[in-house]
Amino acid sequence: MKIRNIDLGEQPVVLAPMEDVTDPAFRLMCKRFGADMVYTEFVSADALIRSVNKTMAKLNIDEQERPVAIQIYGKDVPTMVEAAKIVEEARPDILDLNFGCPVKRVAGKGAGAGMLQNVPLMLDIVRSVVNAVKTPVTVKTRLGWDESSKIIVDLAEQLQDCGIKALTIHGRTRAQMYTGEADWSLIGEVKNNPRMHIPIIGNGDITTPERAKECFDRYGVDAVMIGRASFGRPWIFREVKHYLETGTPLPPLTFDERMDILRDQVNQSVARLDERRGILHIRRHLAATPLFKGLPDFKQLRIAMLRAETVEELFAIFEQIKKTYGTF
Repeated sequence: MKIRNIDLGEQPVVLAPMEDVTDPAFRLMCKRFGADMVYTEFVSADALIRSVNKTMAKLNIDEQERPVAIQIYGKDVPTMVEAAKIVEEARPDILDLNFGCPVKRVAGKGAGAGMLQNVPLMLDIVRSVVNAVKTPVTVKTRLGWDESSKIIVDLAEQLQDCGIKALTIHGRTRAQMYTGEADWSLIGEVKNNPRMHIPIIGNGDITTPERAKECFDRYGVDAVMIGRASFGRPWIFREVKHYLETGTPLPPLTFDERMDILRDQVNQSVARLDERRGILHIRRHLAATPLFKGLPDFKQLRIAMLRAETVEELFAIFEQIKKTYGTF
């Protein structure tokens, strides 16, 4: 699969853009485990043109994580065009436009998935950004605003006509948020539309290697994107890539190996931020990792782990977990 001249190989598996998750350290971790492309956290176009320090920091790219996409969101043409030019100076491989974020503070203001209620403006933004930058422009969006307006099949053609080089589709509507199951049937319909020639990346509920293979085989997508299933489990990319290449499951990492990976994530998060903010940041991964699911009598250790305020305290709890559950 190619996005313009960027060759991602056969059946690429990519890391989704996720706010407060896909920081540089986590992107590099996912690359280490086989992600073929990674996306930054989404970046506010409004904040970019105002040079907000925290937002500008999201443009930092490590050469080791390439190919990497920077994703922006906004609600008007001039702001998105100006922001796109700022992003281009950071030299990402891809500039991605977010028309899929469902959260109220974004979609409720007309940005993200809110654009699904104003397709003419969405297309105007895409067309203008494509014309303003030399970097390949891609789009990530959803099936539609709600069950009664699943417009993605027609919208995909319109976006392609605007000049985008790839399209990522999350198999839910904005109204669904992240509830229910992702519907891949319309993703497959877009991919199998003979008028479509750009790569189609499918997203939504890719939580196992088997499901990734099923989506490639059944819906014909060019790539799959993994989001929430990577929380506290960056090794999922290695598992998926191995299964796609061999058709057999990869022998699982030992409990201690997976604990060591989480320890690495903590160290990287603290090094990038500081001890307090780094630990706060990593709690999302610790809370979501499947590593601790099903462990007997784990509740109190889980509470202590998620309340730890220093690296020393957190790693002492890690050691206690390894001693207690290391054979699981």
